[in-house]
Amino acid sequence: MASLFYKSILCFCLLTGAMFGKKPAPHPLHVSTTDISYNAQDNKLEVICTIFTDDFEAALAKQYHTTTDLTKSDMHAAMDKMVKSYVSANVHIKTTAVPLSFNYIGYEINKEAVNVYFESEKTPTPKKIDAEISLLHNQFNDQLNIVHMTVNGTRKSEKLDYPDKKVMQTF
Repeated sequence: MASLFYKSILCFCLLTGAMFGKKPAPHPLHVSTTDISYNAQDNKLEVICTIFTDDFEAALAKQYHTTTDLTKSDMHAAMDKMVKSYVSANVHIKTTAVPLSFNYIGYEINKEAVNVYFESEKTPTPKKIDAEISLLHNQFNDQLNIVHMTVNGTRKSEKLDYPDKKVMQTF
């Protein structure tokens, strides 16, 4: 569900990594996507945050002052707690001015990125969504967060350049 822009950046990073060895070269942009979609069948907002793995590990290490490795299965339980805490603190969503609580589902590695999954409790179809996204603001002062919101098949997107973190869409 990532935008074409994000996929292009990810492909660039993968290709430069393939040319220079196993580890990808540092990527030129610090970017994440947050996809917020209303599932009318379940009456829930579903959220997927996609973040470059190396950037996310660095932000978690800085925030929690510990070693991080999202790819090691023996560290998954410890990483799960950090991921849940970090994303919960940096992603806030309201519908029609009502803050929603979200259930953390988990995370998975997807090539050079991490997908983090959340879903809300049951909620009526939103007419307005307010989001405050500050992912990796603790790590990079050039962070770009792309936010997609989809309700009843209508998708709206916005780009948040650091230090901006608030976006509102009406449906």
